[in-house]
Amino acid sequence: MKKDIQDKFSKWPFFNEKGFLTVAGPCSAETYEQVMTTAEQIHQLGIKVFRAGVWKPRTRPGSFEGVGKEALDWMLEAKRKYGLKTTVEVANRQHVLDALEKEVDILWIGARTTVNPFTIQEIADTLQGIDIPVLIKNPVNPDVDLWLGAVERLEKAGVTRVGAIHRGVSQFNKSLYRNKPEWEMAIEFRKQRPDLLLICDPSHISGNRDLVPLIAQTALDLMFDGLMIETHLSPDNAWSDARQQITPMQLKLLLDELVVPVEFAEGIELSGFEDLRNVINDIDNQLIQLLSERMTIVNDIAHFKKAHNLAIFQEKRWNQLVAQHLENGKSKGLSTQFIQKIFNAIHAESIDKQGQVFYKK
Repeated sequence: MKKDIQDKFSKWPFFNEKGFLTVAGPCSAETYEQVMTTAEQIHQLGIKVFRAGVWKPRTRPGSFEGVGKEALDWMLEAKRKYGLKTTVEVANRQHVLDALEKEVDILWIGARTTVNPFTIQEIADTLQGIDIPVLIKNPVNPDVDLWLGAVERLEKAGVTRVGAIHRGVSQFNKSLYRNKPEWEMAIEFRKQRPDLLLICDPSHISGNRDLVPLIAQTALDLMFDGLMIETHLSPDNAWSDARQQITPMQLKLLLDELVVPVEFAEGIELSGFEDLRNVINDIDNQLIQLLSERMTIVNDIAHFKKAHNLAIFQEKRWNQLVAQHLENGKSKGLSTQFIQKIFNAIHAESIDKQGQVFYKK
């Protein structure tokens, strides 16, 4: 076992028999009976960490914003009765103090909070000298540096057990998901901090309970260390985020069906596999060479446009190209989203290159 994996197990001793951490519980703590009954069923599933929202940051006022501090007493009783570790979201200094007073075991910081360095610093200052585990959700916008910055602020305050939760990013246009998965963001985060626990929140990514199993399996396939799944006794009657929650029985079925992949396995013949990897490497090198050649031509085009006082962005030309590329990609079995993402990135780089020519002093 690699050292960074060993560290994760030693710092977060809550992994299940399949080798990943599961955090489960309702989106919101609603009543004493709901919390205690849910905690009992979560315990019966062998799950060791029980979550519930006590303070709920809502997008607009007027909706249910959580029971508040009273719910922490319910969490504490559930912890003592069923031997669970408890975790709640905190968004300011007072939340932290209230949670610590009620013996909450793990704090988590929500996406709306992660985006604000001032608030993160306030939480870090409150935790100065208190080594409680803290999980940090990615910010609502796809900014890895903000995510890393939140981690670093807590570490500088002396918190040694910092982990991360990937919950996707907000999006303006409606899609299949409530929050765009943006897996590349999580992969980049892990690349920079492979020593940290990284779990996925498929409930908030999907926004739809039918998609939770797919997102959960994808996360494990990407070698995430665990899952946080919202679990409610009667999801359709939940006071918040009803559509994305599942019942404890559904959670059991989901966990039973999840397959945990391995990075490498003994006894597997890798020669053919390595051949395929080498082919991929060659293709990637060709792509880089072609992109380099394309940018050289872009530079020549920029000089021509500047000499003839032409606009950098030629909208009609761009729309024609996009339509052609989408049609070409479709004919070759490539998704529209994939082609759009690639050529949007190429176009953004081309505009930037041309701008350097236009505005060079």
